[in-house]
Amino acid sequence: MDAAFSDLVVNQDGVACVPDSVHPLPNLLDLSAEEVLDAFRDSQRADFSAIIGDMGKPGSGLHQVFADLAGRVGPDNPFHRTALFRDGALESLFLDLHDHVMSHPVWRHPFFVRVFQGGIDLTGLRRFSTAYFNQIKNTRQCVALAIGRFHGLMDLPYGVLNERVSEITQVSLAQLVADEYGVGSHSVEDYPDLGHLFQSRTHIVMYRQLFDGLGIAAADQDVPMLWGVADNVLIQRLVAGDPAFTPLEALASVGLGMEWGVPEFFSLLLGGMIRVASRDNLPLTARDLEVFIAHVRYDVLHAVSVMLVTSLYMKDDGDVAVVKNACNTLMAGRYAMMGDVYAHVFGQACPSFGEIGLEDRYKLTDRRIEAALLKARQSVAPKNVERGDEYRARPDVPFVFR
Repeated sequence: MDAAFSDLVVNQDGVACVPDSVHPLPNLLDLSAEEVLDAFRDSQRADFSAIIGDMGKPGSGLHQVFADLAGRVGPDNPFHRTALFRDGALESLFLDLHDHVMSHPVWRHPFFVRVFQGGIDLTGLRRFSTAYFNQIKNTRQCVALAIGRFHGLMDLPYGVLNERVSEITQVSLAQLVADEYGVGSHSVEDYPDLGHLFQSRTHIVMYRQLFDGLGIAAADQDVPMLWGVADNVLIQRLVAGDPAFTPLEALASVGLGMEWGVPEFFSLLLGGMIRVASRDNLPLTARDLEVFIAHVRYDVLHAVSVMLVTSLYMKDDGDVAVVKNACNTLMAGRYAMMGDVYAHVFGQACPSFGEIGLEDRYKLTDRRIEAALLKARQSVAPKNVERGDEYRARPDVPFVFR
């Protein structure tokens, strides 16, 4: 049985040390929230640079995948002009988009910082875990919606490579879905029987382990959504699947906008829970917090995978702006959601998205999401959202528009 985090070894400064099996930063609890963010900025840049280096090695599998595709078409095919094949272009594109995403204030949201610093108790953890569960339950479906945007009828410029580029994109997204649902399989011989298939250890199953650790009964685990959570779920679904948004925006939303920041803010949540367990003698174990531990380790690979295929759909600075706006939309929705979670857990408001001095580059400049969200609210079953009838009739969208 896992040792409880209340039994962690404490260093000479009175800070609990996190095992390597739990988090890649053993000094996690010695860091500030800003230092955690900086650590993930650096590690993700290093991971991506290593993968770019791997792509340049003729013997590597990644090099072979794209070299084989390039070899199927003549030099006049635009596939040869993608960032993958221009010296320094892919890394430059990554660094620009990565800085844009990771500099957004959502990753420093007051909720994440307060939890990381230990400013929460068992009651607060229980309120958070049930409220946030509704986000966890719905995120993976957005990736599934995005997969359907890539198909044989879409307009791509690569001629005979069109279907193959689409399929690589589907595979990248499908791996995200498989990891979320815990059903990865690579051959007929590996395929599980249905009894095992329906008992797959999905991220939902992992999250329910947190409920076990927090002592939340099964009947109390599934609750109506907070308004901010419902909005965020709808926003993610809309950008991923609604025709008002392009396939490129869908890809950016479930990749860059959704994946890059997860290891960082899950680290803040994980570190805070460990800190509180150690301080308040809560019997939480690594199994209880497995969903956070797993996301810290795997979402980096997800983010890099989707970044590679996203680059195949970007031809100029206009597409870079489109991707950034899609990410801004996702991050705005997440910020508003966490504001509602903050009020729900702590019984007090924190500064809203419009009150934090948002940089111009993060302000939403088109109103598609506003119109789409107002319409989508009408499709919500009232019983699934707190004060559902009021929510459906809500006339405003709590983001900054110019």
